[in-house]
Amino acid sequence: MLTGLLRARLRDIHLYVSLVFGAIFVMAGLTGVVIAWTHELDGALNPSLLHSRGADGKPDVAPTPAQAQAAFDRLAAAPGYGKPTMLMLPFEAGDVYVAWYRKPNKDKGSFDNEISRQVMLDRYTLDILGERNYGEIGLSRELLMPTLFQLHRYMLAGDFGKTVIGVSGLLLLVTSLLGFAMWWPKHTLSSFRKSLAVRGAVTSRQFNFSFHRSAGFFMTPMLAVLGFTGMAMNLPDWVRPVVGAVATLEHNGKVANGPAEGRQPLNVATALEIAQQRVPQGRLSRVTLGSAKTPYEIRMRQDGEIRAGDGNTRVSVDTFSGAVLRVRDPLTAASGDTFLNWQFPLHTGEAFGMAGRVLVSFSGLAPLAFMITGLVLWLGRRAMHRKARDAAAKASMKEAKKVANWSQMRHT
Repeated sequence: MLTGLLRARLRDIHLYVSLVFGAIFVMAGLTGVVIAWTHELDGALNPSLLHSRGADGKPDVAPTPAQAQAAFDRLAAAPGYGKPTMLMLPFEAGDVYVAWYRKPNKDKGSFDNEISRQVMLDRYTLDILGERNYGEIGLSRELLMPTLFQLHRYMLAGDFGKTVIGVSGLLLLVTSLLGFAMWWPKHTLSSFRKSLAVRGAVTSRQFNFSFHRSAGFFMTPMLAVLGFTGMAMNLPDWVRPVVGAVATLEHNGKVANGPAEGRQPLNVATALEIAQQRVPQGRLSRVTLGSAKTPYEIRMRQDGEIRAGDGNTRVSVDTFSGAVLRVRDPLTAASGDTFLNWQFPLHTGEAFGMAGRVLVSFSGLAPLAFMITGLVLWLGRRAMHRKARDAAAKASMKEAKKVANWSQMRHT
């Protein structure tokens, strides 16, 4: 049980954090409702861009290294395209190849979004289906889902917005836990039941208070997890040292190619084959192209990974020698890395399949509900305090008038 003074202090912190950052909580929640279904919605909005033809009856398997090489060669030889920075491989039978071309921007500031050119290729015909600038803000069919993602994670404000969202995640965690602490009832069954009951007419203060309190009990675990995971992904340099202080983390530094020694760079197929030999049970999902300085970075997914989609298995292959420089295997990762690997799947809900994604989407509506009921309670409390002050002022004036009248009568 909290003392009255402590409860009042916690309430003030809960209130002012919500007032200052409430709009960000609501924005992140509502955009999260939508982007939890990005793959499905983006595909439905842009079927001609994100759906391969002739996929009916085809199996949902990743392309072979030779097929990925063919897609790479198709782009490399096409006028106006050339070698991409990264190639994402199709996941489902109807998916497309997505080639990324990072656009250099030497004048990029802290508030600028990073923009990359995306080019889509049909999985079976290797026809170029179209392109878009990922990170460019717009409400067209092609840009709507990427724009919502940029709003959700970056507030459309680049690295600055990413930091603000990360801090907001921490504050969402704090204010959720404070709300739970204030909810904690007396240790009796009747008090517990009362704390979970919603009472009163919808427009009444009693309803808003009881709904805010009861819903807070049920939503605190989800909002706390979403807040922490959002912070962990946006501010890894803050979170990683803390995790490393209590759990084992693998070295996270960059790896580099060895001496070229007159060798020619490996082609994409060879790099992918080397990665497959090292992790034969992994499904290839993407490849970041190597260069003179940086190795190939191959992404894979193994059965049993908590991360869906692209997976979280990474193999670094020397661009010239073909040596495997590093393997990050989430199935055998150190405890600290395992904890960090869980953050994205928890944030999106995919850690628990379809049910988890639905729950995360539903939870995205909670900040709006808490914002509305919280504002009603705050404004109502301000009105009550104002009435009390006005009544006290009137009583004081009335008393002063009596004193003045009594003093005047005394001197007459």
